[in-house]
Amino acid sequence: MAKAPAAKADSSKARSIPNTPQASKEDLLRYYREMVLIRRFEERAGQLYGMGLIGGFCHLYIGQEAVAVGVQESVKQGHDKIITGYRDHGHMLAAGMDPKEVMAELTGRIGGSSKGKGGSMHMFDVPTGFYGGHGIVGAQVALGTGLAFAGKYRGDDSVAFVYFGDGAANQGQVYESFNMAQLWKLPAIYIIENNQYAMGTSIERSSATTELYQRGASFGIPGEQVDGMDVLAVRDATARAVKRAREGGGPYILEVKTYRYRGHSMSDPAKYRTKEEVDEVKKTRDPIEHVKLLLEQAKAGEDELKAIDNQIKAIVAEAVQFAQESPEPDPSELYTDVYVEA
Repeated sequence: MAKAPAAKADSSKARSIPNTPQASKEDLLRYYREMVLIRRFEERAGQLYGMGLIGGFCHLYIGQEAVAVGVQESVKQGHDKIITGYRDHGHMLAAGMDPKEVMAELTGRIGGSSKGKGGSMHMFDVPTGFYGGHGIVGAQVALGTGLAFAGKYRGDDSVAFVYFGDGAANQGQVYESFNMAQLWKLPAIYIIENNQYAMGTSIERSSATTELYQRGASFGIPGEQVDGMDVLAVRDATARAVKRAREGGGPYILEVKTYRYRGHSMSDPAKYRTKEEVDEVKKTRDPIEHVKLLLEQAKAGEDELKAIDNQIKAIVAEAVQFAQESPEPDPSELYTDVYVEA
C-alpha cells in the first residue's frame, strides 16, 4: 500500500468539468472558483440557519473544499455515481448541481432539487450522478457499493465514488461492503474524509487504529493517505485510483486528511478543540489560500481573483433570493416520489 504525505460557479444544472492532467493557470483558476463557491455558499447557509430559514440539521463543509473539488476532476459527469453522508452541500456543488436548487432544498422550498422534501441531509440529483446525502452514519457505504455493483453488472465502465468520514469508518456495514467490493472486484473508490473529529470525539479517542487507509488490508483492498488540504494531491490520487477501477482492478481506499473549521453541525459549539488549533490550520493549511499561492506563482493577477470572488458572491446571492422566493411544497407532495416505476 502506498502512503503519500499527509498533512463551479456557472449555475447551470449540469456543468461539465474537464479532466486535466496538469495544474495550468486555467486549472488552478477553476479549482479556486469551485472552492470559493462552496465556501461562500456554506457561509450563507450558516447565516440562513441562524435566521431560522433552514430547519433541522445543517452540516457545513467549510475547510474541506479541496476534497470534493479534487475528486470531481476524475468524475465522468452523469455517468459515474457519487454518494455521501450528511455533510453533503460541497459534494453537490462540486458535482455541478445548481446552487439555486441546493439552497432552495436547504430551506425546504419546492424549487429545491428534491422539491423541499430532502432538506440539508437528503438531496438527490440524477443528471449529475449525485445519489444523495444520507443521514444514517455509514449507510451510504453499502448503497455506494451497490452502485458500483450495478455499474459492473451493466458493463458501463462507471465508477462509484463513496464518501464517508472517520467516524463512519468504524461502522460494521463498511466492512461488509469492503468484503463484497473486493470479492467481486467492484469499481468503487472509498473516500474517507478524515477531518480528525467524529462529531465531538477525536480520532485518537475513537479509533484503535488511526491509519484509516489501511482498513481494507484484511480484504486485500489497497489504499493511500492523501493531503486533503491540497486539491492537486487529491486530484492526482483520485485519478490513479479511478484508472485502476476502470481497468477492472477493483476497489480502492483514499483516506483524505482534511479539517472542518466549524462544529460538527450548526448546533455544535465545538468546545472539544481549542481556538488556537483551528486558527493554526486556517493560517497554515487553508485549501483556498494554498491555491491562491499557486496562482500567484502562475502569475495570475489580483484582478482575476477579484472577478471570480465577485462572480461567486453574485451567484450565492441569487441562490438565496431564489430560495426565499420559492414557495413551500404543497402538502400533497408528501405522497409523491414514494415509489418509482422501474
